[in-house]
Amino acid sequence: MTPRFGRGHAALAAAISSALLSSACGTAASGSDAPLHDQLPDSVKKAGVIRVGASLTAAPVIFRDPSGRADGLDPDLATAMAKILGVRFEFQDVGPFGNVLPGLLDSKYDIAMSGITDNLARQQGADATGKKINEGVDFVDYFMAGTGIMVRKGNPSKIAKIDDLCGRNVAVKKGTSHNELINRQRTGCDHLAKPLKALETADDAEAMDNLRGGRADAYITDYPKALYNSQAAANGQAFDIAGSQIQPKPYGIALRKGDHQLRDVLEKAMRRLVANGTYEEILNRRQLTIGGIPSPIVNGGSS
Repeated sequence: MTPRFGRGHAALAAAISSALLSSACGTAASGSDAPLHDQLPDSVKKAGVIRVGASLTAAPVIFRDPSGRADGLDPDLATAMAKILGVRFEFQDVGPFGNVLPGLLDSKYDIAMSGITDNLARQQGADATGKKINEGVDFVDYFMAGTGIMVRKGNPSKIAKIDDLCGRNVAVKKGTSHNELINRQRTGCDHLAKPLKALETADDAEAMDNLRGGRADAYITDYPKALYNSQAAANGQAFDIAGSQIQPKPYGIALRKGDHQLRDVLEKAMRRLVANGTYEEILNRRQLTIGGIPSPIVNGGSS
């Protein structure tokens, strides 16, 4: 069934700030799962907190609520894990999405949750050409999301599939897997003598402004985000989704390669949320059941 998102957070999807935001998403609960708490790294147990890097620019997965705190699917899952693990999860807004993984690798926070697609290149620390640029990260996968194509209402450019982007101007967020997808697509479009121009943006707001103003013919982003924004902006009268979801891939909690102990505990905590029904309840409440997975796994992305 196609999920239907509420429209009350349209303005929030565009509320972006580069300032650091510390938001406590979940507190240590008296009924926390003691065995899993005991399996946490000593540094986390001593601090009583897991610091989370994120870009609050991707409703309904992660965005700001009216008070400025982190809201969405990722903070909901963090809150639920906090109750199991007996530690707090504190979200830090790192600005544009392209800052999320570099900040994690620089140890500015413990994990990253920001609707991050798990793929082999990120696991191996490779760029689009396959060249190794960093040590890579591990993922605990918890959701599936494909790519969506947002267009202006009525789809004036008659875009139905990714090949229809040839000869068009396409908005895409810098540093995302969609940025890489568009760069690959440009090669094929060049062979057809129908060049694709990529308009790289920092966030959803800038991308949608380009689309709304006619500077872009399409905006390529995660399908849940595309669907949410198409329904939320101007009460659903500004944008449409062109075609169906493309190539679903896993979202994962990202961790540094050396943090095996924390990675494994988070996987166990996510499995508990699936087993006790909390995961399903959160997806139902966020109307994101389309992306639910039967069980979290480590490093499930392969492309």
